[in-house]
Amino acid sequence: MVKINLGGCNPFVKDADYKEYLKKAFDAFDTLQAENGAGNDFLGWKDLPVNTPESMIKACEDIRDDWKARGVNLVVVLGIGGSYLGARCALEALSHQFLPKKDAPRIVFAGNNMSEDYLAELMDLMALCNTACIVISKSGTTTETAVAFRLVKEYLDKTYSDSANRIVAVTDAKRGALKTLSTQEGYRTFVIPDNVGGRFSVLTPVGLLPILVAGFDVRAMLRGAADTRAKMFEKSEDNPAIQYAAMRNLLYSKLGKRVEVLVSFDPRLQYLGEWWKQLYGESEGKEGKGIFPASVIFTTDLHSMGQFIQEGERVMFETTVTVENAKRSLTIGTDAQNLDQLNFLAGKHVEYCNRMAQLGTKLAHIDGGVPQLELCIEKVDEYNLGAIFYFFEFACGVSAYELGINPFNQPGVEAYKKNMFALLDKPGYEAQSEEIRKRL
Repeated sequence: MVKINLGGCNPFVKDADYKEYLKKAFDAFDTLQAENGAGNDFLGWKDLPVNTPESMIKACEDIRDDWKARGVNLVVVLGIGGSYLGARCALEALSHQFLPKKDAPRIVFAGNNMSEDYLAELMDLMALCNTACIVISKSGTTTETAVAFRLVKEYLDKTYSDSANRIVAVTDAKRGALKTLSTQEGYRTFVIPDNVGGRFSVLTPVGLLPILVAGFDVRAMLRGAADTRAKMFEKSEDNPAIQYAAMRNLLYSKLGKRVEVLVSFDPRLQYLGEWWKQLYGESEGKEGKGIFPASVIFTTDLHSMGQFIQEGERVMFETTVTVENAKRSLTIGTDAQNLDQLNFLAGKHVEYCNRMAQLGTKLAHIDGGVPQLELCIEKVDEYNLGAIFYFFEFACGVSAYELGINPFNQPGVEAYKKNMFALLDKPGYEAQSEEIRKRL
């Protein structure tokens, strides 16, 4: 379960102001739960933890088992934005930081950029491995993913006689280029629900299939999300999502804190920050409004961004995701010479030192004018990742409605695409191409 601590905001926030914004958060909560707000046709994510059929998970297990029988040791996951960030977050968090997982394929991600060198080096890796592919796209025409898939598909078709069994598509149920191709080629498919937007899709096959194929327990992830859902649905001042939404909107609207920095002292959670940035950036950054989402990993980034956070422009607040219990036990030993002068730490756990660094940083940043929110999870495992995923999704809906924004659209994402298509001379963009080239 996700717990919240707002004590690090007390030096900056008046109690009367917090109560005002708590009331606004309750109103936003009512809108989200009544499902009568803007974007209410994209609320299918709310019930995924309790409505995901066992048959879908078993179908994912069939893919895993089939690829194992074929000797697959590399799975390329193709997708961009919400089509890969949730899965990558989970795999980065759950995997051993240095060693491969036994009896599971290596998972790599592509289709999230158009770097020629990146894709060429991916082809180098595929040539050394026994490869399969998961391609994730509702339309099948998202440029970055479609370019990568064309290259990967061509390689698989040339290399393997059973290539159709090495490609799985996660796509629309009925329409789109990828759905059409899957039907023609006989690919196994999973559905992206129409009422779930990409950045809210980690608990659909978009995230669950790669996570399961990588050897992790998606049922535990769904249980963590389901237990958190029950807590999120309570209209109470003790609801962490309501507290989080109220405080961040107060800091933004009353105190001018326009940047939220998501912090973790655990490097395994680096991609939680990347997933969270998309979730909140696309959901709230509209109509000239929104808190800019940034992320750091401490203590690493204290040696790069620490100076700015401590003494730079006072436009930010921090939300720290604290992991209460480490998985491993490692203590610091003694040294006869003590040249590094660390014998005072002898016998202490490394994680104890990390925790003291966290507390010291919190006090220093409060003294420097940076309000502190803290979210706590027990440990980094599938259950707690499911919990934090669902917490942030639900809190995002409440927070955006409190801000007066539709959390579930992203109209600004199309602007760069139109310019790119025109510059690439895509058919139908001839007039735009001429105008853009004049500007350049």
